[in-house]
Amino acid sequence: MLIAKVIGTTISTIKDEKLHSRKLLILRQTDETGAVFGKPYVAVDTVDAGIGDLVLTAAGSSARQTNLTKDSPVDSVIMAVIDSLEVDGTVTFRKS
Repeated sequence: MLIAKVIGTTISTIKDEKLHSRKLLILRQTDETGAVFGKPYVAVDTVDAGIGDLVLTAAGSSARQTNLTKDSPVDSVIMAVIDSLEVDGTVTFRKS
C-alpha cells in the first residue's frame, strides 16, 4: 500500500466497458507527513475520495481485488481515505 494525495481528476468518455461509471483521480505519492513527491498517476476511486484527500492505494494485481475493480484493467486503486497518521507517537497528519 502507498500513501498518496489526490491532486486532480480525469475525464475519459471512451474507455474499457469495465471502467464505465468509475471515477478516475490523479494522485501523487506522499511521505508520512503528507508531503508529495514523484510523478502523478491515475487511480480508480472506490471510496468517493476528493481533491486534497490523503488516501491509501494499492497497485498491480492487488488493485484488482476490490469488489468494484475485480477483473478490470486497472493498475492502481484508492481503497481508503486517511483520517490521521501517527508515526513514532506523533500525529503527522490529521484531516481537517
